[in-house]
Amino acid sequence: MPSPVADAYARLTEAFPGLAVTELDPGEAAPEGDGWASAALLAAGGTGLDAFLAWDEAQVLRDYGQRGRPDVVAGFGLHRYAWPACLLITVPWFLGRRVPRLPVEHVTFQRTLGRMAIRVTEFACLPDDPAAGLPGARVVPDEQALRAEVRAAVTEHLEPVLGGFGPRMRRRGRALWGMATDEVAEGLWYVAHLLGEEERAVRELELLLPGATRPYVGSAAFRELTGPNGEALPTRDRASCCLFYTLRPEDTCLTCPRTCDTDRIARLTAVASPS
Repeated sequence: MPSPVADAYARLTEAFPGLAVTELDPGEAAPEGDGWASAALLAAGGTGLDAFLAWDEAQVLRDYGQRGRPDVVAGFGLHRYAWPACLLITVPWFLGRRVPRLPVEHVTFQRTLGRMAIRVTEFACLPDDPAAGLPGARVVPDEQALRAEVRAAVTEHLEPVLGGFGPRMRRRGRALWGMATDEVAEGLWYVAHLLGEEERAVRELELLLPGATRPYVGSAAFRELTGPNGEALPTRDRASCCLFYTLRPEDTCLTCPRTCDTDRIARLTAVASPS
């Protein structure tokens, strides 16, 4: 029987084929070997995390012809896990107003195939949801409470993962949670664009991350720039830096604090223009 969040994951994969989510049946073992890594293994650090980051280290050397600093490599590895992991929670909330709880023991990742295997046993929903009477449902009174459930579910999952990666990234506390804030905002923003619901996602994320919602850092930080023909160009300001500039100083991310508005407008206009 499909879980209450199965439809949301199906829509996610349809819009973004680079990520496929498999829900494990009760008693079904999580996949092992062949590049699969459990979130619990990453959270534990040690040799399991070493093996996971070896892929990022090799990718940097292959693509950029130089070795990345260990903290930069660890940051890349965390981003490549946290970005899809946050979608496991934010997409069901955005599409169906259901918020699964996914402790690290319930998530396994195969990054080269873009696959995640998860076990959903508990979810939050609103009182008028048809799934409110199902096993594992936790009914919350309103949209504000449901947004709190989203933040709590992401925190529950990411906090131990950040603990595993943090020492290698030479970052702590606020810096790590700034990165987590960016993964929540930019992951859903991107997928919602593919779904044709970018404007709604921006509104929803501004309510989800209004600022002063610890441990998250700052707000969703969306804003609009004005293009050369008066067109509105959506952007946001990241709370963290991925340190890609250490490999390519001239090539910053579009939402990086290092990227000035003039460059953002030029790049956004180029993307929007026909080739």
